[in-house]
Amino acid sequence: MMSSDLLMTWGSALAAAAIVALVSLSGAFVLWVREAKLQMVVPLLVAVAVGVLLGDAFLHLIPEAAARMNSVTTVGLYALAGFVLFFAIEKGVRWQHRHDVFTPDSPHRVQAMARMNLVGDAVHNFVDGVLIAGSFAADPVLGWATTAAIVIHEIPQELGDVGALLCGGYTPRRAVHLNFLCSLSVIPGVVVTLLIGNVAEQVLVYLLPIAAGGFIYIAASDFLPALHRGETWNASVAQVGAVTLGVAVMYAIVLVEVALKLA
Repeated sequence: MMSSDLLMTWGSALAAAAIVALVSLSGAFVLWVREAKLQMVVPLLVAVAVGVLLGDAFLHLIPEAAARMNSVTTVGLYALAGFVLFFAIEKGVRWQHRHDVFTPDSPHRVQAMARMNLVGDAVHNFVDGVLIAGSFAADPVLGWATTAAIVIHEIPQELGDVGALLCGGYTPRRAVHLNFLCSLSVIPGVVVTLLIGNVAEQVLVYLLPIAAGGFIYIAASDFLPALHRGETWNASVAQVGAVTLGVAVMYAIVLVEVALKLA
């Protein structure tokens, strides 16, 4: 039978995970945007996603992994392993596409870019679940502080994720639905961590740089090439600004997380 403290830890961690999952619905505004405007907004959301992914990888995940591993070289190797792993995953996704029943020019055909984003998002949310559970196991105040930092961190990322899914060919309703389903991987992250404790914390050390490598791969090989299609000068300037905004937002969030840890 669980003690009251353990029950409190489980209840708080799962409640925090549910809050983080609900943040994914912040991208649901696209359901009420007209299609003509959506075509203008989507490239900007994808550009923001590029900045967010790269900012998350270089400013959050890699430094966090380096602090835990105490070896920049080892972190770099695992980040490269993540890059290659996501390249291999996309090869499998594209191979499956060649066996789809849709024709190559079908508007309903979902590009590998969108599916890769779903994979990366699921991994990222699982990592968030591990961080949430580990924080609540250590101290309830730390748990809620970590949850607040993750929620702030997730909002721009979820907006970019929805934009990427729309750019990849999903309908707005399907994009919001799948993005929410991927966000639910935060719950297994919490459950696994609370069940196996130290083992999950040890695995987290390697998941952080691997996720970073995956984010770099998705941003550089899938999202950036998509932004070069049919561009105009004004669109190019706006997209560069959106990428910069995404990076700036992630840097600001890192500063907020540092402030929360010091509080």
